[in-house]
Amino acid sequence: MAVRWAGLVAGALTLSACATQEGGSVLPNIFEPAPKSAVEALNRYYEDVPASALPKAPEGVPLPASDAVISRILVASCNDEELPSPTLAQLATEEADLFLMIGDNVYGDRDGKAYAINEPELDELRESFADLATREEFIAARSKFPMMVAWDDHDYGANDAGKHFPFKAFAERIHETFWGLDGEDVGAWPGTYYARSFGPDGQRVQVIMLDTRFFRSDLTPTDEYGAEGKERYIPTPEGDPQDMLGSEQWTWLENRLQDPADIRIVVSSIQVMPTVHGWEAWSTMPKERERLFDLVNSTGAEGVVFLTGDRHTGFIYEERDVLPYAANELTASSLNLSFADESSERDARQIGAAFPPENYGAVEIDWEGETLSLILKDSEGKTARRNDIAFSDIGVD
Repeated sequence: MAVRWAGLVAGALTLSACATQEGGSVLPNIFEPAPKSAVEALNRYYEDVPASALPKAPEGVPLPASDAVISRILVASCNDEELPSPTLAQLATEEADLFLMIGDNVYGDRDGKAYAINEPELDELRESFADLATREEFIAARSKFPMMVAWDDHDYGANDAGKHFPFKAFAERIHETFWGLDGEDVGAWPGTYYARSFGPDGQRVQVIMLDTRFFRSDLTPTDEYGAEGKERYIPTPEGDPQDMLGSEQWTWLENRLQDPADIRIVVSSIQVMPTVHGWEAWSTMPKERERLFDLVNSTGAEGVVFLTGDRHTGFIYEERDVLPYAANELTASSLNLSFADESSERDARQIGAAFPPENYGAVEIDWEGETLSLILKDSEGKTARRNDIAFSDIGVD
């Protein structure tokens, strides 16, 4: 795939050279002085694409006020915009203070059912977002709930891609323009990570949206394709580069974990806690996974709960001893791309069986009862899995 991307970028640079010749080109004459690399040439071109050429989501509901008490959050991932999404329609009938779409919100690297490598113009990705904007189920959810979003590989532009995806700057612009983030703080820096806090002291919820794509180093391919626990990737060896978030995002996260908050919802598009499978997850970079837990420890951040997606199966996890309190994770996936009815996957941290049918998640916070509940709901809105957690078990006084 890296060779294919290199060829596409080199082709784009060749086209850019034509822009200086009489008669014009598909690319504008913007290369003065000449770009130092093909990627730089592409990024100059991308900057010149008018915002009107990029798809935008329907007008949404403003985020809650900074002093608004949050007691219910919905979460979902993996939504193919080319297919009906009755589970998203069901989600839109719920009541909640906030809705988090946490990755693979479209499948912009697919043409129908086949995966495809995006061309530099990212036509398929733009078309996918434009299609999502017209879906009745999405419009219903968008018009009802304040939303925060993260991206994963399929709305980043390439399956399992990381920092070497050459069109990532344009993918970021497409993402931020569609979701209305281009004028926010997140639009001012590379990557799509950002955070928001809601509620007064004693009832403050912080939502941290991580970007596990833009800066991520390469994964280590499996040495036994398809084998259980080694399906696609194996953990990166000790001495090889491991970077999930990039130095700037790591520093930013350290600062955010020191912001005042009682409950901290940390959103990662890929799973954080499990280690038994060979799909994308923090476990593919053991040192980075350890670094994440160490950062929570060193900052003294209380009330951290992880929300993840990606797996086309729902899970709930709980583990002691990696944080100063119990670490908890809810994986909500997928809205309309279920591949099975049952799963035998079982991690020692797992609470209950996996749930592969279409699903979405809910985080319910009972401030008076001092409990937080992680809930998986099926396509009809019925509770499929649940874990009730006392505030004291996650370090909340």
